[in-house]
Amino acid sequence: MKSRILITGASGFIGTNLLQYYLDSGYDVINIDINPPQNCNHQKYWHNIDVNNFISLNNEIYKFNPDYVIHLAARTDLNGLNPEDYSANTLGVQNLVEALKKNENLQRVVFTSSQLVCYGHQPIDYNDYHTINLYGESKRLGELIVRNDPEIFFEWVIIRPTSIWGPWFREPYHKFFKMIINKTYFHLENNSCTKTYGYIENLIYQINSILFAPSIEVQSKIFYLGDYEPTKIYSWANEIASEIGIKIKTAPYYLIKLGAYIGDILKFFKISFPISSFRLKNMTSNNIVDLSNTKGIAPNLPYSRIEGIRKTLEWLKENK
Repeated sequence: MKSRILITGASGFIGTNLLQYYLDSGYDVINIDINPPQNCNHQKYWHNIDVNNFISLNNEIYKFNPDYVIHLAARTDLNGLNPEDYSANTLGVQNLVEALKKNENLQRVVFTSSQLVCYGHQPIDYNDYHTINLYGESKRLGELIVRNDPEIFFEWVIIRPTSIWGPWFREPYHKFFKMIINKTYFHLENNSCTKTYGYIENLIYQINSILFAPSIEVQSKIFYLGDYEPTKIYSWANEIASEIGIKIKTAPYYLIKLGAYIGDILKFFKISFPISSFRLKNMTSNNIVDLSNTKGIAPNLPYSRIEGIRKTLEWLKENK
């Protein structure tokens, strides 16, 4: 019999790629999500269920009886005004945990968190939390729901994706690529940073490796996910530009900072703008994550950054 994999949130960026991977690999897969699939070919695998609705969630899990679960469903934007806006990241996790306790055939669950549970400094260990916004705090609470429940009988793993990009992505890196293509992206004068990014198909490889790794290697552990070589934004942007035959210009930092202030004001009025103070800080702050334990589970990433750029540009061209 084919293993049954339930993915929550498979209408989103990571989930769309993950669902396709398991379909291509011959698994029996369903998607639980309040949003319809981005990929129209995934429509028949979609079940319109809110993870905040325990009864509907519990009934679908009982009916499908999954062997494995990958929990991606979450609110991920930074626009929420109060903790209740992020209930999918807390109540949704609690509902899923309670529903899965009734599934005796369950082998492993991967819960997706975020690198924003510890933002602004290098974590000492996985108990070192430092959140600066409601989204990060909701993910911290979601982790603790899993980590502190003594009645969980199934194997669980928590993953913290870093900054992921590639086909089916949305903001901010979809906009990053489009700005370079449209020649509206500028390097910041005397200001560049290095971060841990991850190409989506490398992330899928890491998730799959963790899902099926020996228990002793992953049970009750936390893994950051991303490409193993840190990326300098300056170099990444130039590589994208080189693939489409253009050259990126450089702009004075003070002009970009002024634009960020304008973006903050427009955000107050709920008007979209490509730059804000938060995004500028993110663009100019180093953030290199230790991925050594992940590399031990998934040592050989299948795609280089250049290969990922080419596949992403091809996808953008096909999905204008």
